[in-house]
Amino acid sequence: MSRRWIALSVVAVVALIVVLNTFFTVDQRDEAVVVSFGDPIRVINAPGHPDAGLHMKVPFAQSVVTLDRRNLGQEVDQEEIISSDQQRLVVDAFIRYRIADPLQFYRTMGTERTAADRIERLLNSTLRDILGSTTQTEIISTRRAELMQQAKTTMQQRANAARFGINVIDVRIKRADLPAANEAAVFRRMRTAREQIAAQTRAMGEQQKREIMATADKQVTITLATATEEAEETRGQGDAQRTKIFAQAYGRDPSFAAFYRSMQAYDDALANGDTTMVLSPDSDFFKYFERGPTGGGRR
Repeated sequence: MSRRWIALSVVAVVALIVVLNTFFTVDQRDEAVVVSFGDPIRVINAPGHPDAGLHMKVPFAQSVVTLDRRNLGQEVDQEEIISSDQQRLVVDAFIRYRIADPLQFYRTMGTERTAADRIERLLNSTLRDILGSTTQTEIISTRRAELMQQAKTTMQQRANAARFGINVIDVRIKRADLPAANEAAVFRRMRTAREQIAAQTRAMGEQQKREIMATADKQVTITLATATEEAEETRGQGDAQRTKIFAQAYGRDPSFAAFYRSMQAYDDALANGDTTMVLSPDSDFFKYFERGPTGGGRR
C-alpha cells in the first residue's frame, strides 16, 4: 500500500507540474508572446485582437513572455546638447509609446529593460541631431512645438528602421536649462546688459531734462523781454499822453499851471520834513504861502 500511495503521489505531482506548465492566464492589460525554444511563434491578446483569459501552451517546450499592452512612458536621463548658436543646454525629455508588433519587439529587444535602454539611446541621438541644428531661443520658446513634432516623426522613422516594433505616441521636452557652470556667467552678462540699458536710459533722461530746462529758460527770457518791451512802450505812451494833457491844461490857465508846479515843488522839497531852506521872505518860491493861488501875479 505504501508503494502504491507513493506512486500515486508522484503521478499527481507530475500531473500538477504538467498542468501548471500547460495552462496560463493573460491579463486584459497585457499581451503574451509564446516562445518555443527561444523563437517567438504567436501573440495572445495582441493590439486589435483582444484575447485575454485562460490559454494553453506546450509544457516545457514553450514559455510565455508578458508585455504591457497599454501606452508606456519613459523618462530619459538628462542630456547636454550644444545648439547651433553654440549654447550649451541640459535637456530633460520623455517619450510615450505603445508596443505595436509584440513579435518584432521581442525579437529585437528581448526584455523590457533592454528595450528601455535602446529607446533611451535612440531618443538622445534624435534630440541631439534635431536640437543641435537650431538656436537656443528656438528650442526654449519660438519653435519648441514644431521641434517636438519633428523629433516624434524622426524617432518613429528610426524605430521602424531598427525594427523596434513600437508606435511612438509623443516626444516632449520637460525642461531645457543651462548647465550649472554657465549659470553664473549668464547671470553676470544679463546684469551687465541691464545696467547698460539703465545707464543709457538715465543718460537719455538727463539729456531730455537739460533740453526741457533750456527751452524753459529761453521761454522765460523771451517772455520777460517781451513784457519789458510792452511795459516800456505803455509807459512811453502814458508819459506822452500825460505831457499832452499837461500842455493842454497849461495853455488854458497859465496861472493855475504855475500854481500847480509850485505845489509840486513844495511837495518834493518839504515832503520828508527834515529839509532846511534859507530864503528871503519875499522870495518867489514862497509867493503862494502869502497870497494863495493869486500870488502868481507878484513879481
